[in-house]
Amino acid sequence: MNSEVILTCAVTGAGDTVGKNPNVPVTPKQIADDCIAAAKAGASVAHIHVRDPATGGVSHDPAHFREVMDRVRDSGVDIVMNITAGGGGDWIPDPADPTRGGPGTDIQTPAERHHPVGELLPELCTLDCGSLNFGDMVYVNPADWLREHARLVQAAGVKPELECFDLGHVWFARQLQQEGLIDADPLYQLCLGIPWGAEADTETMLAMRNKLPASAQWAAFGIGRQQMPMVAQSVLLGGHARVGLEDNLYLRKGVLASNAQLVEHAASLIENLGARVMTPARTRDHLELRGAQTGGEA
Repeated sequence: MNSEVILTCAVTGAGDTVGKNPNVPVTPKQIADDCIAAAKAGASVAHIHVRDPATGGVSHDPAHFREVMDRVRDSGVDIVMNITAGGGGDWIPDPADPTRGGPGTDIQTPAERHHPVGELLPELCTLDCGSLNFGDMVYVNPADWLREHARLVQAAGVKPELECFDLGHVWFARQLQQEGLIDADPLYQLCLGIPWGAEADTETMLAMRNKLPASAQWAAFGIGRQQMPMVAQSVLLGGHARVGLEDNLYLRKGVLASNAQLVEHAASLIENLGARVMTPARTRDHLELRGAQTGGEA
């Protein structure tokens, strides 16, 4: 069991969720406000995507990321910032010609995906470690693209969070480390419950955890109704945890959640298991992030 837990809040994501829960933040101000609220509720890390303020759809605009980060910093509330670098991988077959991408397809090069990270230099960024059938679309991450992306993240001096949606992704993440493309002890995120990747259950989490390098730090999350069960299971198996409206819209059946409520619920669950949630300062020291101070706050 893990006695000190890094608790991440994934505040908005890029999915079609805005019309399903009015608490899903859309504008940079709303996203920043939810990062601040999550921090006050006890989150260690805020994981952020940004959206088109006019439509609520996907955006990759570095200006939106910058506004979110500036607003959070200017608030005086401390939280580790984790920018997504996993956008621009959506391929949806055209119904008229399945050899071509149809409406909703959104493909970016590694350099384009890295642009907000390279410009803003957050403490953490995601690095997705493989392709998969992601519901009805294909999430595209060719191996050579990932190597190029890993080099860009490494050169920027940002710590990557290695997102693994299936067991083969763990294998490839280990390969990146063996090739010298991941510095220091790696940080993994086991992403469970996405159709048709790794299932959100104990057996799958344990199998993925058992394939991690001995030096790895790791976290896990489950989507939908499996969010809180996977928080508990991850802590019991020695990992960290993630919650938030990117992954789950409900506090309980029929009750829509806010990000702060999900953080509060997860923090209470972690504490009831006999563990405690790390502060942002302690998280920086633990993960050896940019600007971490040895002997920081416990």
